[in-house]
Amino acid sequence: MTERHHDGARRRIHVPGTPRANGGEGPAPTGPETETGQQAAPAASMAELEALRTELEAARQEAGELRAAWQRSAADFQNYRRRSEQEREATLGLASESLIRKLLTVVDDFDRALEAMPEAPEQAGWVEGVWLVERKLRALLESEGLTPIESLGKPFDPHEHEAVVHQDTDEAPDGTVIAELQRGYRLRDRVLRPALVAVANNAGGQERPGGEH
Repeated sequence: MTERHHDGARRRIHVPGTPRANGGEGPAPTGPETETGQQAAPAASMAELEALRTELEAARQEAGELRAAWQRSAADFQNYRRRSEQEREATLGLASESLIRKLLTVVDDFDRALEAMPEAPEQAGWVEGVWLVERKLRALLESEGLTPIESLGKPFDPHEHEAVVHQDTDEAPDGTVIAELQRGYRLRDRVLRPALVAVANNAGGQERPGGEH
């Protein structure tokens, strides 16, 4: 914008807010639009931060679920291995028990043979050999947990004895085992084979084992 002075010269007058003639600019504009832009930047940063927090929480939750699933899988595997070991031991135990049951008939034969063995000096050599074999067999069975059941003179026990004879006598209390017809055995903590026994029937009139009179 120009104006004419009294001397007739024209001078340029700068109006605030308009570009200068030399290409320069006036002071930076201020107003509602500028303030809105300044407020938008912090709001965007807060939104990004909240999104990151949400992602972090989701990642933590997923990690917790994966850890819990791994722990369950590890526990299931331990239980499986324990059951497998128990089943293996049970299978081996049954196989061992079956074999020992069969060997008991051999032990019975040794018992009967040694009881009927005549005492003759000329047979001392081979008799000693039979005794040696019998002792080795018993030692082997004992190492597997086999132990004989002591019956003679004991009160009749239906868990350990099987009464095959009831004999009238005044020489033993009623219900006492007075003879052992076949030895019984335990395998570790349970009865493998009950002893076959004869039980005293005293004239006192008490009830016999098994409810007989």
